[in-house]
Amino acid sequence: MSERLRNKTALVTGSTSNIGQAIVETLAAEGAHVIVSGRNRERGARVVDGIRAAGGRADFLAADLDGSAEASQDLAGRALETLGGRIDILVNNAGIYPSSGTTDTDEKTFDQVYGVNVKAPFFLTAAVVPAMADAGGGVIVNLGSWIARLGVPRGALYSSTKGAMETLTRAWAAEFAPLGVRVNAVSPGVILPPTPEGGEPNPGEIMMKGTPAGGVGTPDAIAHAVLWLAGDEAAFVHGTVVDVDGGRTAVAVVAA
Repeated sequence: MSERLRNKTALVTGSTSNIGQAIVETLAAEGAHVIVSGRNRERGARVVDGIRAAGGRADFLAADLDGSAEASQDLAGRALETLGGRIDILVNNAGIYPSSGTTDTDEKTFDQVYGVNVKAPFFLTAAVVPAMADAGGGVIVNLGSWIARLGVPRGALYSSTKGAMETLTRAWAAEFAPLGVRVNAVSPGVILPPTPEGGEPNPGEIMMKGTPAGGVGTPDAIAHAVLWLAGDEAAFVHGTVVDVDGGRTAVAVVAA
């Protein structure tokens, strides 16, 4: 690795598994001191141990980002303290996906999904930005989703939260640029770990047939996009949603 994030600090929410884990491992491999955050202490400890074993710097902070301002502010405060008073990079990755359709969704589920997927990153960003501004600037990367722009069955609630995050990306880019804070987003497509040899195909793999990529992406694909947006190479990129979806939303799918 080139250590392009040497002497930088980063907080990545929902980083004890899957996409979040890949992001935090990639940022750490490039020299950043990272905060691994999530609800599961055991998984968090494993991620931190792996990063440290590879020579990186990492700490785990347990957090249940339920949408309350208090939970987001608490995480921001503890992260700033752990990182020596500075957060250079914030990645708003944590999210939940409900399995019910619109007519089967109750109010409690609706509020929970919007709490985790929209309110939590909103108030976390609000808590982190002042410290970024005081330190001379920073970078925020939000996680959107391909289904924010391409409708799928049973995806209304989740996709609307990701649409909100992509809209916030543009609004925050305008609001925080005078403070030296750059804001962008990554919109993942169907991202799955590789299917074991001889295993049954995942339904997500079927959805990617006929796309330019021809199959699903892995968490590393998203991590590398986040790394680019977080680094100086993307210094002229503001308010952009980068599609990392194998061409699923931009290119007509053909029968395969």
